[in-house]
Amino acid sequence: MAAKPRNYNIHDYDVPLTTVDGVLFTVHEDQLKVLLVKRGKEPFEGKWALPGGFIDLKQDESIEACAIRKLREKTGVEPPYIEQLMSWGGPDRDPRGWSVTIAFFALVAHSACESSVASVADVKWQPVQTLKKDLAFDHRDVIAAAHERLRQKALYSMVPAFALPDEFTLTELQSLHEVIIGTPLNKKSFRRRLESAELLEDTGKATESRGRPAKLYRAKAESKQYRFIRNLEG
Repeated sequence: MAAKPRNYNIHDYDVPLTTVDGVLFTVHEDQLKVLLVKRGKEPFEGKWALPGGFIDLKQDESIEACAIRKLREKTGVEPPYIEQLMSWGGPDRDPRGWSVTIAFFALVAHSACESSVASVADVKWQPVQTLKKDLAFDHRDVIAAAHERLRQKALYSMVPAFALPDEFTLTELQSLHEVIIGTPLNKKSFRRRLESAELLEDTGKATESRGRPAKLYRAKAESKQYRFIRNLEG
């Protein structure tokens, strides 16, 4: 780390309010949902907002660490996948003054966090398609941008698999992509692309059901970085 310059005082400069917000997605009941928290104090007391807050210079080693900490503290959830989205800033987004927020989007399986979310007051999963317009700050815009980024991920990558349990069927994986993208996918083409990319590992297990059991798979570690050459609609 470089030495601090002599005679430098950060308070000699205008410093904006700096926060980090997390857009946590899951798929539940065939709907894409985002996790919101109800604000308990001003500004926007009583309004629904994204889980986030100010960077703690003593605790947070990075802005991603701050995003994960805020999700954990406010919702009880630590997502298996998180990615920086973009930043928003300006003099009018926060009544307290000129502010900047760095947003992250994250994914989690609903079954993996259902009990944690249920145990936290003033936290709820809200379907993205029915979001209210009067969210706190500019969080509706942040969610819209995160949704579009996730949709692109669903077209070109296996990232959506992080919104499933560790073991899943091919039907569940395809259904997840379809919910996020918003259109149906060709079953044969989808499975052929997965097989060609060798992104899945057969667990040797199958579902327990009265009908024909379906094989259970898990995503390989390298699937997180993999990108399909053509999108899954093609």
